[in-house]
Amino acid sequence: MVAFVLVGWGYRSHAWWEAARGIGAECVGVVVRSPRETPVPAFGSLSEAIAATGARLAVASVSWDATPAIAREAADAGIGIVVETPPAPDSGGLEALWRHVGATGLVQVAEQYPRYPSHAARLALTASGVIGTPTQVQVSSTQTYHALSLMRAHLGWPDGATRVTATTVTAPVLQPLSRAGWTGATEPEAATTTHAVLDFGDGRSGVYDFTDNLTRNLLRFRRLTVRGTLGELDADTVVRWGGPETILTSRIERRQSGYDLDMSGYDTETLSHDGRVLWRNPWPGLHWPDDTLATATLLRDALAWAADEGPEPYPLERALTDARLGFAIQAAAEAGGTLTVPAPPWAG
Repeated sequence: MVAFVLVGWGYRSHAWWEAARGIGAECVGVVVRSPRETPVPAFGSLSEAIAATGARLAVASVSWDATPAIAREAADAGIGIVVETPPAPDSGGLEALWRHVGATGLVQVAEQYPRYPSHAARLALTASGVIGTPTQVQVSSTQTYHALSLMRAHLGWPDGATRVTATTVTAPVLQPLSRAGWTGATEPEAATTTHAVLDFGDGRSGVYDFTDNLTRNLLRFRRLTVRGTLGELDADTVVRWGGPETILTSRIERRQSGYDLDMSGYDTETLSHDGRVLWRNPWPGLHWPDDTLATATLLRDALAWAADEGPEPYPLERALTDARLGFAIQAAAEAGGTLTVPAPPWAG
């Protein structure tokens, strides 16, 4: 593996650090704005870190406003970089970033959701053709750009003109958990739900449903439905055509060790469907949750890409479209109507 440096030392940087330790990746420096204790040498700038370490990859977890500048700095220095989502804070920033670094191919984005074991298994299942050609994806689990990533992955990455219709409604819901943990709340509070329908063209569409803090509110189910020409995937349940006068149902099964008298330790081992393994844990024995498994998988793939040993883990243009459509959902919801987003300048 090539060595890499972290830019930033906050919540997400710590997640990258733990993933790197688990997979044996070498982090040789951390770039921070102010002196602080870090487990490897700290540097005041990315250029200083590159000069001192010879790293060929940077992983940046900085604010939305700071992300485009650090991406440009890495590309100008000729090294690969993985930045967090979204890669710029607004639509204008997305286009400006593309104009500066798009042609370099050096900027990737840390969109980990398609690498979650559950999502990776679902993507493998729909790609197999079990439910035919996917035509609609309904997502109610995570915010705009992450949800768009999952939608577009199942639909073959549409990136043309898109019609977006959105609205919002406010209703009370208890919020028992946040990123910081249990909130102590015992009474419902007002939360905004955004509903949107996206028409990608060619018969492909997406339905977006997100309530404030839905990602962490365990009083709400996280849902994903993929409708295809020959069937449908709803969470982990599959219904499909089995031939004349035959409808088949089946499930994606998660093999989880550590229950009851299974003494091998708590771990996710595989996700499978009808005897076919769709996803297998690359790091059994580390007892990682799904988000850490996804982060580690993305880091592994980014390190292989930086060493010219693998494909791009999540190309910038893909994430730019996710974010652009996410911003369009917000704009349409605020207007309470429909808008058409033209094909972006980076569309293939």
